[in-house]
Amino acid sequence: MPELPEVETIARDLRRLIVGARVSGVSSNWPRTLRSHDPETFSAVLVGRQIESVGRRGKQLLIALGSSHRDPAPAVLTVHLKMTGQLFVVPAGTLGDRHVHLVLALDDGRELQFRDMRKFGRIGLYRRDPATGLPVAGEAAGVLASGDEPLSDGFTARRLAELLSRRWGRIKTLLMNQDFLAGVGNIYADEALWRSRIHPLRDAHMLRPADARRLHAALQSVLAEAVERRGSSVDDYTAPEGDGSMQEHLDVYQRAGQPCHRCGRQVRRIVVGGRSTHYCGWCQRLPAGQKPGVPAEPAPPVRRGPRWTEFSGEAALGRTREEEAAVADRQRRLAATRKSAATRRAAARSSGAHVAAPSAVPSAAPSAAPSGASSEGIA
Repeated sequence: MPELPEVETIARDLRRLIVGARVSGVSSNWPRTLRSHDPETFSAVLVGRQIESVGRRGKQLLIALGSSHRDPAPAVLTVHLKMTGQLFVVPAGTLGDRHVHLVLALDDGRELQFRDMRKFGRIGLYRRDPATGLPVAGEAAGVLASGDEPLSDGFTARRLAELLSRRWGRIKTLLMNQDFLAGVGNIYADEALWRSRIHPLRDAHMLRPADARRLHAALQSVLAEAVERRGSSVDDYTAPEGDGSMQEHLDVYQRAGQPCHRCGRQVRRIVVGGRSTHYCGWCQRLPAGQKPGVPAEPAPPVRRGPRWTEFSGEAALGRTREEEAAVADRQRRLAATRKSAATRRAAARSSGAHVAAPSAVPSAAPSAAPSGASSEGIA
């Protein structure tokens, strides 16, 4: 599922492409994509509104809309891409494939198409609070994440330490809780924990102030870097103006069996809260008091003497043929999965000629960030 950097990238692309355009028509072929209205009502309420800004809250896009002849109140579209949602801006009349489930016709001769192969994505339309840029209170209960935005000015190391002190449970699970931090998911939780040298099974409330400071710095650095690199295109994620490249710079995510970039030992994989979790057992150690509660992981055979099995390569000293074969097989399967995902993204992009913003529609100037949304998502 696209996380903060990926959704932020899509917001920035759309901001340049569609701000200033007016919605002139709506078509939908999968009613469950719409979480707030039936298709006819959704179209009637949306048509005629001008797109004023594009932002983000957590993992969801916020498309701010002006008034219409039917309703003088400003509105906001919430777009949750889920696993396979994609947004493309194409010339009017472009025939999308069977996975395009919502099309917004724009008055400048283009369309905004929502493509979702697995049909998990959800789009809602609500009245907008001008003060916050979010849906008015009570209209979208439970739709948006309520956690802190990790790239906002108010999210400091002190704030993170305060939040951690109140929470019990494993730190990896907590980081992915959208009511704790908005926008962090599996990829960047693993990466931030590796950068901060914190084991994913550490008890959150037991982290010391120094741990919280390292984790805060790691979260902000990895998320900012991922935004700069347009996110991680490891599965179906792609933005209106192309893929991301952060997947080429990840340190542990999907690197099980490969050498840690810091110490050279093998990156490990366990399952935490139903999610694959990647970490270095040497760089990210569990305190002795927590070790009895660690879920069972295949125990390595007891061997005498040093064995340099942590390094990849055909001639790794001490590594058995079975160990080498397991590492090679894991890497082959990962390469095949990424190749398949890249093929799907290319097919999605080739379904229409994607276009840039026309010169007649100037990009909107940066605006102040609403208090309830991310600063980098609205500005």
